[in-house]
Amino acid sequence: MRTLAGLAALAFLPLTLFAQQPFSLEDLRLLVGISSVEISPDGSRIAVVVSRPNFADNRNEPQLELVDVAAGTTRPLTFGRARVSDPAFAPDGRSLAFVAPDGAGRAQVWLLALAGGEARCWTSSPTGVSQFSWRPDGQAIAYAAEDETPKLEGEARHLSTIRIGDQDLFLKQPFQPQHIWIQPLAEGPARRLTSGSWSLEFALPPGSGASPLSWSPDGKQIAFAQVPGTQSGQLDFVHAALVDVESGTVRPLDGIEKLQSAPTFAPEGAALVYRYPRDGKAENQSEVYLAQGAGQPGRNLTRALDRNLYTAEWLPGGRELLVAGNDRAAVGLWVQPLQGEARALDLDGLVVSGAYGYEVSVAESGAIAFAASRADEPAEVYVISSAGAKPRCLTHFNDWARERRMAPMERVTWKSADGFDEDGVLTLPADLSSPRPLVLVIHGGPTSASKTSFNVLAQLMAAEGWVVFSPNYRGSDNLGNAYAAAILNDAGAGPGRDVMAGVAEVRKRPYVDGARSAVTGWSYGGFMSTWLLGNYPGEWRAGVAGAPVTNWVDQYTLSDGNVQVRYGFGGSPWKAEFAAAYREQSPITYAGAIRAPTLVMTNLEDFRVPPVQAFELYHSLKDNGVETEFVGFQGRTHSSSDPVHARERTRLWIDWVKRHLGPENKGDQ
Repeated sequence: MRTLAGLAALAFLPLTLFAQQPFSLEDLRLLVGISSVEISPDGSRIAVVVSRPNFADNRNEPQLELVDVAAGTTRPLTFGRARVSDPAFAPDGRSLAFVAPDGAGRAQVWLLALAGGEARCWTSSPTGVSQFSWRPDGQAIAYAAEDETPKLEGEARHLSTIRIGDQDLFLKQPFQPQHIWIQPLAEGPARRLTSGSWSLEFALPPGSGASPLSWSPDGKQIAFAQVPGTQSGQLDFVHAALVDVESGTVRPLDGIEKLQSAPTFAPEGAALVYRYPRDGKAENQSEVYLAQGAGQPGRNLTRALDRNLYTAEWLPGGRELLVAGNDRAAVGLWVQPLQGEARALDLDGLVVSGAYGYEVSVAESGAIAFAASRADEPAEVYVISSAGAKPRCLTHFNDWARERRMAPMERVTWKSADGFDEDGVLTLPADLSSPRPLVLVIHGGPTSASKTSFNVLAQLMAAEGWVVFSPNYRGSDNLGNAYAAAILNDAGAGPGRDVMAGVAEVRKRPYVDGARSAVTGWSYGGFMSTWLLGNYPGEWRAGVAGAPVTNWVDQYTLSDGNVQVRYGFGGSPWKAEFAAAYREQSPITYAGAIRAPTLVMTNLEDFRVPPVQAFELYHSLKDNGVETEFVGFQGRTHSSSDPVHARERTRLWIDWVKRHLGPENKGDQ
């Protein structure tokens, strides 16, 4: 018999929670997204893109807003644009450039004087602009644009063949190389700076964004990330390069040929920093390296910090960097000197927004702006006046959430059977007076982490009366390099043991009904769900496998990253010495053992995790007499982001779990 002794103390929550209306699917109409946080050079203003859902027209509607740091007031800068992104203040802070469509729907750079007036379209790229960067004197920008597709004449214009190479199953037309152009502030045409069959680094979201363009302080060079061609499966051959702005001559930063990205000039001198995996090994986490100039070897600045770092911003004076990365169940911000130990900023429990890069911006004044959330508070814009100060909230876009009963989150820790110190996040329902069902929501990646940030799915599940467990398993990037690299050639079994050790720890809590558990996830979370359903079949009453990697051979052969999968297994599945590892670490190998009712979902043109794997899982379940449904969403994407389909995916996910966990013991929610 389960005892509830001590449960009152464990389950105590403020009575005001019970008086508030619970968070619901309808509240997604109110949820404001925040991105592209950019602070002005003097630290007095912050530009930010806010996005509101329009369910009637099924689109997210972005707007550029300007935040006054001293007053904490906001005012809109744009109205009615279909898309707007990437605001960047001019070096003198008097104007703001941003990316938005022109009349033909092509992304261009627009320029807006902050003293007043209408924005003017600054660039006229026939293929659109993917990114831009201000020259230090403010008299020009460099921008990246894809080359135009060669025009075919005569009968050849009817040809639609594509030379595929290392690219994804759903490629409709080949990517063209991206190159650098210079656009002066004064009226006049842009000047092409680079050309060739090589390309600037590009990215297919979700994932780490393309490396930015970075001007040298004297405006004579631009640092960028170069790839040898446009095949997405070969983006690991990325390296830092420099182009001379006068001559267009391109040269590599050093002799590194792979896995080197985001070269960024210091505010003074010739020094640069860049991202590179520890010891140059793909399985290791990315760290920040310093090079004193072209041809100079890089030095790892952040090895002692031992975190996977996507963000590195120079602080004023060029003697320190602000770096960011997942850290336990949050995001850490550290000041990393060029010599000496890093020191952590006190974020007062906030979790900085972002996954593969963070919404952080540094002013010449030393002020730091960022978007962040808490477990029970959606994201807002915050500012830190200096590295030693506490954060101050500036915006109130999501104040409506204070009127909802949001679930608290807490970090939970355990030790794995393999000796790792591990962690995860629990999201708790309001009523813990009786044992609650346990629902796992497993993060994707696997280079990612579950954190105590605002999470729509976890909040909605807690509102159903469930304890939601989001474990961080080996391969997660929040606990150091050894933990991140431990997934090498151990894609399923090791992470599976990690998760089940966490489940055992959580089930010790008196408010958890260990007999009623479901396992769910998307992408690598779908992989882990399928693995756990097949390898621990007696543990689950229900499962949800969203965009699941189920067959590593398919992932190697058909996805956008395809042949880069070799880094996880030592080589190609089409070589005899590696074939067994791919088979043994594929969840589809064990799918015949699944017994729990399982919902399968995918986008039907998912280039990241091709849906053939979801089809295989569905037919395995169906043919073995397992209750299943298979839902496909339209679109060449890894996960639908339009409001209607994003909400529908969430509804289906929760309804499937609810149907199979049953209503008993739900309590007064």
